[in-house]
Amino acid sequence: METYCEHCGEPGEHPACRQALRLEPPRFCARCRRRMVVQVTPRGWTARCVEHGTLTSA
Repeated sequence: METYCEHCGEPGEHPACRQALRLEPPRFCARCRRRMVVQVTPRGWTARCVEHGTLTSA
């Protein structure tokens, strides 16, 4: 199964995108490449894929 970059949505992993994800939530689902619905709050963020559910910042 191919995985996609959570930042740019392209196949594979990219060092520049990994750096960007340290500062912001993922934009795309790594499993299906769908655009994530992102909500940013003062305490962190949540990103939700309609098919695979929710990710929450640590």
